[in-house]
Amino acid sequence: MNIKEILAQSIKDAAQRAIESGTVKDGELPAVVLEVPPQKEFGDFATNFAMQAARSLKCNPRMVAQAVVDNLNCAYIDKTEIAGPGFINFYLKQDWIYSLLSNILAQGDAYGDLKQENPEKIQLEYVSANPTGPLHVGHGRGAAVGSALANLMKAAGYNVTREYYINDAGNQIENLAASVNARYLALMGVECEFPENGYHGVDIIDTAKRIVKIYGDKFMQMEEEERLHEFKTLALKEKLAALKEDLQAFNVDFDVWFSEKTLHDEGRIKAACDYLLERGHMYEKDGALWLKSTEYGDDKDRVVIRDNGIPTYLAADIAYHRDKFERGFDHVINLWGADHHGYIARMKAAVGSLGYKPEQLEVLILQMVSLYRNGELVKMSKRTGQSVTLNELIEEVGTDAARFFFIMRSIDSQLDFDLTLATEKSSDNPVYYVQYAYARICSILRQITDENIAIDEKAPLASLTAEVEINLIKKLGEYPELIAAAAKERAPHRVPHYVYELASLFHSFYNQCRILGVEPEVQQARLLLVIAVSHVLKHALNILGISAPERM
Repeated sequence: MNIKEILAQSIKDAAQRAIESGTVKDGELPAVVLEVPPQKEFGDFATNFAMQAARSLKCNPRMVAQAVVDNLNCAYIDKTEIAGPGFINFYLKQDWIYSLLSNILAQGDAYGDLKQENPEKIQLEYVSANPTGPLHVGHGRGAAVGSALANLMKAAGYNVTREYYINDAGNQIENLAASVNARYLALMGVECEFPENGYHGVDIIDTAKRIVKIYGDKFMQMEEEERLHEFKTLALKEKLAALKEDLQAFNVDFDVWFSEKTLHDEGRIKAACDYLLERGHMYEKDGALWLKSTEYGDDKDRVVIRDNGIPTYLAADIAYHRDKFERGFDHVINLWGADHHGYIARMKAAVGSLGYKPEQLEVLILQMVSLYRNGELVKMSKRTGQSVTLNELIEEVGTDAARFFFIMRSIDSQLDFDLTLATEKSSDNPVYYVQYAYARICSILRQITDENIAIDEKAPLASLTAEVEINLIKKLGEYPELIAAAAKERAPHRVPHYVYELASLFHSFYNQCRILGVEPEVQQARLLLVIAVSHVLKHALNILGISAPERM
């Protein structure tokens, strides 16, 4: 248990003893919430527990606070004060700081890995971009945030499966094949009209050139329908391979790549529709099949199968989400772009109609990204004249900076990405500032190796008395709670904020406290503190999918 858990339990136990002794009346006790006061003179921790419990215990809040204080039994508490209408301020003995640091050192690299007795089985789907061209920066934000959220939730003890839904069926794939076909024919000297909804990217021309290089005029001998079928297969395979390569270069991996095409080929779309018809959640009108989505709060019912018998995108999504829950997931999280906001209500309706709770589907909406260079908005790629690709962004700022900048803002807010700042090697660049803290620690540890200084893992820690040292240890102590709260709130942006604050405290400590060449006892204690900081920095950077460089 960490110090806040110990304190919370002590407060609950004290309140229970006060009830049993008759000091206060019996009643339901609320959860104990402890916070760090804004000013140090108000103690190490404070709680409004007495004010929350007063109504249930039918007692004045200050009387409840006094009863709690009188019945407290916690070895870490030095003194308590009752303030205002019933706040309790706790001043702890310095020993708790050293116990905290010892505990962190004992856990080592595993500090920050939390355990849950019966963890929810969660499926997290993110990116899921159409495999029709390169990923752009908007996809990059989804990739960085989604992968960081998966890492964060795993660290918090959830059972998480990362999934990519491959949109390899439908009009977009037909348009991909038609676009490649048009470029191929043009390269072979045949005039043809480019498809109205075709893809104009340079990558399509490159695909056609590769086909010509490998196969020559082989496809000119085919009927167009057969040629389109061949190009669909070739182009999809190439685009998907490139997409996977780009994601891997961005430190984004998936446990499952789920093909939409399998839903069509295996009859699962029809099976899902038949199931909803049998349950009375779909009906026929004007030759089409409609989902009764208004029964679950949608503004209107939605077409699932058109009057020509062709399924809508919603039909495949219904079958896909049915498959998710049939695989045994307790909770499904989808990370979508801002343009999908209007789609949430109908998908929750579909989940409810399938017999699950709509709240078992959680949709996180990711706002847009704007790129700025030297204060000017970057609207398009210099290379292609189209949207800036994720690859181009990585080439300019690197994977680490791109990921940090994507993750450090809440997904609810639009992200203004400063390309100039992201490439700076200065303390103004947050990712450089954090990584430099880790590299600095590695430099210290290399130095003690060179000087044959052995680290005594059992060295006493009581010589760590400077305010900057105490603040650094306290910050380390906040980490597990930060992990738990950020995972629960689906807020990976809290991790870069925390790790930046930790790096800042470390740099202050480094500048104020000599580590080597001081009294042996102080040197050993400071080295152990430095090692503890390195564990947390590396753990947090791993969650963010960012490297922890040993030299910079």
